[in-house]
Amino acid sequence: MREVPRILVTGFGPFPGAPQNPTQALVEHLRADPPAFEGLGAFHAECLDVDYEAIAPRLSAIGREFAPDIAIHFGLAASCSGFRLERVARNRHAQAQPDNRGALPASGAICAGPETLSSRLPLDAIAAALGNAGLPVEWSDDAGSYLCNTVMTLSLAHACECFAPLMSGFVHVPLPGAGPEEDRMAFDDLAVGTTLIVETCAREWLACAK
Repeated sequence: MREVPRILVTGFGPFPGAPQNPTQALVEHLRADPPAFEGLGAFHAECLDVDYEAIAPRLSAIGREFAPDIAIHFGLAASCSGFRLERVARNRHAQAQPDNRGALPASGAICAGPETLSSRLPLDAIAAALGNAGLPVEWSDDAGSYLCNTVMTLSLAHACECFAPLMSGFVHVPLPGAGPEEDRMAFDDLAVGTTLIVETCAREWLACAK
């Protein structure tokens, strides 16, 4: 276990029904202005293609090129109004929706491993940090039936060659400016919250490494 962690953040590009994906903008923001704080070994942000076939090879490539200790995956959920912390990934393609190529995955297990996998992010600490910053938090035990659940499953199961973060999980975010006025989140709030999540994971890692 490294004393200081290498941290990966991923998002997704647009997909059918969502011509704008705030997690792509978050990745671009983090590339332009990466987190900088004591205790961060290295940082990388990556936008993943909404493509079932491409996900595992891309995670493997990231593993070879960057070897993250912590992987924090983000995705869009139009139904949420804050940072939705996903507790559980379900290792099954069920009621899947077509990806950007119009393709569907084969039904059944996503990869070898248990039927469910629990997030390894420090979710309670993340919720506290977001709450202290006045940012809304939601909880979920269902990461959905799309690429979000696929990525979470592959990451937690260490199912991709060379990609084996010790701490990983998934967070859904809303579309900025959507929903009732009193519930709308600005992109700046998403950016601040994302950085808080990165810092919280690094802090928890350092506490465990001591």
